[in-house]
Amino acid sequence: MVTLTKADIVREIWNDTGMRRSEIERVVDSLFSNITFALNHGKRVKFSGFGTFEMKHRAPRTGRNPHTGEAVPIPERDIPSFSPGDNLKNMTARKK
Repeated sequence: MVTLTKADIVREIWNDTGMRRSEIERVVDSLFSNITFALNHGKRVKFSGFGTFEMKHRAPRTGRNPHTGEAVPIPERDIPSFSPGDNLKNMTARKK
């Protein structure tokens, strides 16, 4: 599997639009900042057809240390989550 980085995304947008790379980087950084800000303030971020970002609550639980088998308490926490939209699912579905 190959990883697509932020720099790769900036380059692809540059190839598609011809905009200055510095401007594209500012837009991408702003997008990420705005998504993070919204999530931190209890909001969902929905891109129709692409997917939804939201915070999900994880209840406290007991885990296990894989080396010793010892029980380890895992505290409750909120974590960011992404749910793909139907268009994204359909466009990335692997045909069997």
